[in-house]
Amino acid sequence: MLLNTKIPFTYIIKKIKIELIYVVVIAIIVKFLASQFRDYIPEMPLSIPAFIGTAISVILSFKLNQSYDRWWEARKVWGAIVNDSRTLVLYLQSFLSDDNKDDIRKITYRQIAWCYSLGQNLRGLNPLENTENLIDENERNHLSNHQNKPLGILQLNTLHLAELKNKNQLSEFNHVQLSNILSRFSDSMGMAERIKNTVFPMTYRMLLHFMIYIFVITLSLALGEINSVFELPLLIVVSSTFLLLEKTATHMQDPFENRPSDIPVTSIATTIDINLKQLINEQEQVPSPYKPKDFYSL
Repeated sequence: MLLNTKIPFTYIIKKIKIELIYVVVIAIIVKFLASQFRDYIPEMPLSIPAFIGTAISVILSFKLNQSYDRWWEARKVWGAIVNDSRTLVLYLQSFLSDDNKDDIRKITYRQIAWCYSLGQNLRGLNPLENTENLIDENERNHLSNHQNKPLGILQLNTLHLAELKNKNQLSEFNHVQLSNILSRFSDSMGMAERIKNTVFPMTYRMLLHFMIYIFVITLSLALGEINSVFELPLLIVVSSTFLLLEKTATHMQDPFENRPSDIPVTSIATTIDINLKQLINEQEQVPSPYKPKDFYSL
């Protein structure tokens, strides 16, 4: 997630450098053709690129709104995971006796592992990274049979709670309460996976890029009387605004791609790690808070 700090100018330029090269090439070609065939090319009124620019703005605003809705929904999902993770441990401590401290610890550690694993899995990275000290070797062997590692971890906690109920260490009512929390974890995982796997229509991006290049052509023709030394920077500045907004919307629509604009799932999982270990009084195992990069947090 981009932080409220100074974002390097190079980061911004890198996002649209290819598109800017296209803009420069198109502007040079249009300028050359206009000078060679000035008698055949009709005069381009400024109202035409103004109309196209307005249409681009409308389509961009729609895409930005839709992209931010996806990004914000993903953030709400992870906010719910934070709340439910804390609730799970508090309920375990309330429902189980002091003799079940080992059970509380195991379930808590698995929940922390689930948070790390889910974030990694959504980003297409190793889902068991950062879980080495959270789940034992037998459980890791169990997870090797699961394509969806976070789901496998959730299953381990579900079976553990069922075992406690069968041993009469959990009442039926308390078991239902805890099972509801695990059900919410499954729901949150499903919602995050839906956002990850639902492709945003590419036609919006293709149409926007096409219209932006048409805008550059018409604006270049409308500014035909202006010297190229002044025209080219003007075209770059105006088109950069549209291209940057389009790139921003494209990045927000996919919040689990391991980019600076992502939902900071690693940072959130680290916060959960800290909170839950402090709840079970394992201060020596508490990790340091996640340190963000220069201008973003993952």
